[in-house]
Amino acid sequence: MKKRFHQIELFIKYPHDVQEEWFKRLISAGSQTAWGKEYGYSEISNVEQFKSKVPVNDYDSLKPYIERLRNGEQYVLWNTEVKWFAKSSGTTSDKSKFIPVSNEALEECHFKGGKDMLSIYCSLYPETKLFSGKGLAMGGSHKISEINNEEFLVGDLSAIIIENLPYWAEFIRVPKKKLALHDKWEEKIEMMAKAAIPHKVTNISGVPSWTLLLLKHVLEITGKEDISQVWPELEVFFHGGVNFEPYQEQFKTLIRSGNMKYLETYNASEGFFGIQDSRDSKEMLLMLDYGIYYEFMPMEELGKDHPKTLRLDEVDLNTNYALIISTNGGLWRYMIGDTIQFTSLSPYKIKITGRTKNFINAVGEELIVDNAEKAITQAGKKHQAIVSEFTAAPVYFSKDDNAAHEWLIEFEKKPADLETYINDLDAALQSLNSDYEAKRYNDMVLRRPLVKSVPTGTFYNWMKQRGKLGGQNKVPRLSNNRKHVESILSMLDERQ
Repeated sequence: MKKRFHQIELFIKYPHDVQEEWFKRLISAGSQTAWGKEYGYSEISNVEQFKSKVPVNDYDSLKPYIERLRNGEQYVLWNTEVKWFAKSSGTTSDKSKFIPVSNEALEECHFKGGKDMLSIYCSLYPETKLFSGKGLAMGGSHKISEINNEEFLVGDLSAIIIENLPYWAEFIRVPKKKLALHDKWEEKIEMMAKAAIPHKVTNISGVPSWTLLLLKHVLEITGKEDISQVWPELEVFFHGGVNFEPYQEQFKTLIRSGNMKYLETYNASEGFFGIQDSRDSKEMLLMLDYGIYYEFMPMEELGKDHPKTLRLDEVDLNTNYALIISTNGGLWRYMIGDTIQFTSLSPYKIKITGRTKNFINAVGEELIVDNAEKAITQAGKKHQAIVSEFTAAPVYFSKDDNAAHEWLIEFEKKPADLETYINDLDAALQSLNSDYEAKRYNDMVLRRPLVKSVPTGTFYNWMKQRGKLGGQNKVPRLSNNRKHVESILSMLDERQ
């Protein structure tokens, strides 16, 4: 761990040199692929040439190449064999995305990220007893397909990682691999809870929403009121996938130990990008030596045919950027759909602010997920209310009314007065977003939010109905259309 810390200090000290070095290595590897030959990688010697030759891509533009890989062709996007595909939540045109995962991406990015997460945690808390017990990991599932007598693994990234962990990892994690990779989600939650209860669990990792479900099951089975009564040595939850802030109060009600710690990570099927490296701040260190070259697209460039992107040395603080990556898994100038802001430029630290498609901009209010989650947290604290899940969408102008935002909120603990809660939610949104505040002035463009408190289990049942149970699937927080909200309201009407 100390050796690794020296390497982390090097990329903190020389961030641009490290990124430049990785850029050259990626271009060299890519020049040996079908993609590299098509885009003239052998003639690329600098980043500006790369930008001029290679377009910014999303999943749909890379999909034909990924399909070739899935049909057994090799050396299409990366210069070594690709046998694993991380199944991720889909696009507008597909139910699922299949992200190629090379051996290099596993070793140099995902595994390295996991080890660094532990190294950083141990550095922050040298008194840790983390290794005296086991880690409970909320993994996904996978299946093996055979094409042209070759085996290919398709599944959640967490499942691919568990499948490829070294044998000794089985001794320090729970449950056993077979159960961790079980594909029937509701059965798996029950079985995982029962399997984990007898063990000395010191750490948990996973997506907050699904981890909460598991912890509630543990309490139901044991009849305890506090997870600390089940696992007294539990000391940390490593979480990622979604913003933790809206879930924090729920975790505090389930885990009442004053020693419990929470460490934020930024990992996705496409790569491992950031790790919280401070005790008292959730911002994450941007990890620069994982085989990923970063570009940052200003939000005003989104949707343009030839969008401008910035290098790491060109970014500003507190500005929203769409994240663009080129990776050792063969993703080239790939827009993963997340938006981030830099909170520090020395070292480079980031926070996730939302999704490029997860926002509401019906009347120019530019409401992003970061605004929504902070407002939910602020209103919750004021009313001692705890929100399990929520989603929001626009209500468009009608003959009789101005536009509004409609919120469907599932409360773990309801506010005593919903009307006052709505006022405070609205006030928080106005304080966080000046465009929203301007549109709310005297109700001239936007009316007060319409909030519907939905029954417990609504979002779980809706995700189940859509075949979206499991760690890689997240409740969409904001949408610029009414598809999700109408689908949930329709489901609730059918159940009445």
